[in-house]
This record gives sequence, structure tokens and C-alpha cells, in this order.
Amino acid sequence: MKFSNFLFPQSSDPQDDSRIIDETLHEARLSDELGVEVLWLAEHHFDGICAYVDPVSFAAAIAASTKRIKIGFAVAQMSLHHPIRMAEQMALIDNISHGRLIVGLGRGTAYNIYDYQGYGIDPDEAQERLLESEEIMIGAWNGENFVHDGKFWKIKLPLLRPRPYTKPHPPLIRACSGEASMVQMAREGRPFMMNVQTNEVTRQRMDLYRQTQRDHGFDEAAIARNVDESWVWRNIFVADSDAEAERIGLPALAAQVEMRGAMRRRIYAEQGVSMVDMNSPKIAAREQPQHSLIYGSPDTVSDAIAAIDDIGVGGLIMSFRMGPMPIEVAENSLRLFMDKVAPRFG
Repeated sequence: MKFSNFLFPQSSDPQDDSRIIDETLHEARLSDELGVEVLWLAEHHFDGICAYVDPVSFAAAIAASTKRIKIGFAVAQMSLHHPIRMAEQMALIDNISHGRLIVGLGRGTAYNIYDYQGYGIDPDEAQERLLESEEIMIGAWNGENFVHDGKFWKIKLPLLRPRPYTKPHPPLIRACSGEASMVQMAREGRPFMMNVQTNEVTRQRMDLYRQTQRDHGFDEAAIARNVDESWVWRNIFVADSDAEAERIGLPALAAQVEMRGAMRRRIYAEQGVSMVDMNSPKIAAREQPQHSLIYGSPDTVSDAIAAIDDIGVGGLIMSFRMGPMPIEVAENSLRLFMDKVAPRFG
């Protein structure tokens, strides 16, 4: 199993943005030094739940200040990006990083309508924009005199420059929040990223992912390669003891969940609009610590990681810094994980 760090830093006060961005760059460099496989970057706007906001610009900064770690998006919200500009930016970062880029794409947030409002985009168009954008980006990377006549863009392109460092282009991966989108990736023989789910749902989806590929003619070697490049997400907190991890980790996750819903509730109160049912009693797995947070001593965390490893996934997307957690605390957790947990899965 591969291990990664999902840099998703919260900034509750705009006055803290600069400091937290600096701290996150430091966390990126530390992850590189410790041997973490991948750094994942998020994209969220206008609410402080992701302090650096723009994963494209931030990826370029990380690429220039790290040596070996891969840099991926989890994910870029493609409904908010022009696909040719994105293709150029990805090619540039692929060159700066000498092939360390993973282009993770998604339709856009399924929770925060204000992301779309701020960019003047209809959220109902998000999935179609994602599919058309991906087609355009691949076409632009792959050759000269690219022409596209679609629903959202009409493009004539002599040659995209710079050319990607990775041939024919950087690896693409799609975020799949639901089972149907995951099944589509399986049909196409492509890897995917799964958001926070229970272990039971994770197992069910991975089994379905494998079986769907078999049903569509992929051999076991191809299936194994796709599984090896697929990732699932959990929050992580490692401390010297279970008691210390509970004392620090649980309140940090609770504060994170609270902030991530605050702007959504504010917009609903002001405008009466939301992308989710604000009156539903259902609590998502990402908001339940028993499913979204792995915490404890190195031994306890190792046991929990082993249960996910047994499901059969390629890698674990791990958020170490949660909510208002001080950077020193998050970095200690990261060091403990890489020193005392990761080697058990080498």
C-alpha cells in the first residue's frame, strides 16, 4: 500500500492565510524528506477550508521546492477551469517537476454551491463540463492542429506548448464520490479516487470495481495495475498513546466538520439555496470519526491501516492536519506515521 499526504489546511481567519500557506509549504517539504509517496491538493473557494485555494499555483510552488515526491490533485474542479489553460498549466508543472504530476480531476464540489456562484457557473453543467474538458485536454496534449467543437468550447489549436514532460501526457485520475461514477471508471479500465467511506462500503466498491473490469474484458494484470493506482481517503492522527490521540484528534476533526459546514449553512440562511438537503438527518461518513478518522498509537493505527490494506487498495490518501490543529502537532503525527507505521507495510 502506498501512503500520501492530503494537504487540506483550514484557515478560520483571513489574517492567518499567509501563515498557514507558509506552513503548508513546509509540510510539503517535510513529506518529501520523510519519503511520502504523493502530496494531494484540494480546490475549494471563498470559505477558508483550504487556505491555498488554487491547487494549480500551489502545485507549481511545491514542484519547485521538492525533489522526489509526486504531486496530485484531489481534485481540480474542472467546471471552474478553461481546459486549454489547464492543459498548458499541467504541461508546465509536469516539466518543472520532471514527471511527478498526477492530474486528478472532478466535476466540482457536490456540497458548496457558492463555489459555482463565485465563478458564474451553473452547477447542473458541472459533469458535462468535466467530460468535455478531459477530452479537450487529452486532445491538446496528444498532437498538432487540434480542433474541438463541443457544447461549451469551440477550439482551434496549432500546438500546445510546452509539450508534456510525461509521454503522451501526465497520468489522469478521476474522483468518484458515488458508486455509479466508480463503475464507469472500471468499464473504461481507469483508476479512481474514493472519498471517505466506511470500510464496509470501501470493500463493496473495490470488489465491484474489480468485477466490473473482469466483466468488460480486462485481464487480471490490468485490473491489478488499476487497483494499484486507485486511492481511498481517511483522516489520520498518530500520537504516543491512544489516549493522547483521542484527546487531540477527535476535537480537531469535530472543529473541521463544523467549519466545512458553516458557509453552507450561511448561504442557505441568506439565499435559501443548497446542493444538499439541509434538513436531512443523515450524517455522511466523512463527518463520523469512527469512519473518517484513524487515530491512536502507532500500534493502533497500524491495525486500522491493515484492515484497509486487506480490502485491497493501491494507496491511502491521508489528511494529517485537521481543522485548527497547530502545524507542530500535525507534523509530529506525520513523523510518527512515517517512522513507526509506514515501515510495517513496506
